[in-house]
Amino acid sequence: MLPIARKKKIKEIILEKKSVTVAELTIQFNVTEETIRRDLKQLEEEGVLTRTYGGAFISDGVQNDVNVNIREHIHVEGKRKIAATCISTIKNGDSIFLDASTTSLVIASMLEDKKLTVVTNSLKVINTLVEKPNINIVVIGGTLSPTSLSNTGRSSEYTLKHYFFDTAFISCRSVSMQHGITDSNEQQAGIRKLAAEHANNVFLIADYTKFDKTSFARICDFDKINNVVVDKTLSSEWKQFLKEQNVTLYECE
Repeated sequence: MLPIARKKKIKEIILEKKSVTVAELTIQFNVTEETIRRDLKQLEEEGVLTRTYGGAFISDGVQNDVNVNIREHIHVEGKRKIAATCISTIKNGDSIFLDASTTSLVIASMLEDKKLTVVTNSLKVINTLVEKPNINIVVIGGTLSPTSLSNTGRSSEYTLKHYFFDTAFISCRSVSMQHGITDSNEQQAGIRKLAAEHANNVFLIADYTKFDKTSFARICDFDKINNVVVDKTLSSEWKQFLKEQNVTLYECE
């Protein structure tokens, strides 16, 4: 296949799937990783996509469900700041819920000394915690999503209904004053909604790029959220809005 035809096909793939990995494109087009990286670089220069470690993604679209292996390498420093703030709020003996977001994965990696029960539907969170003897892991089963490496669906929601938490840490795809907290994936939205309803204290963990946007499926309104943790300073409008909603804001500059 000629380079121009290959780049056209890659563009079509990423517009449909919203994210791609270098490895999968290498196999699909039977070329070297160097060739794919060069193609992605040129497409980034054309404004088609954004490159990250191991692949590329596009951020537009209400149903933009980016692969978890790509998301792990986006806004890494911001996620670490958010996670560190969240860790400081967790008390010894707490029961917490961690969703299938990459920010929850960073929180899991920082859980060291506290004795906790962690409920999660994320395989990556489970793998991160499995060798920590002080952590009691409760796994929410269901249908495995290859995009997020997490369990979702009716059986997941049925199981989750039987648990309650001191604190739930949930993420999202978008945050809007008008439309509330939304997600690109309807099944993930369902899990996050239930977790928020079953927690005494709910933390919305969201990097600054998610604000003033709306995605496909509603998770909840701000009346279900107790705290918002963000990696940058929000606008005065957002600060006033969250104050009116009785939501505590943590800005992790």
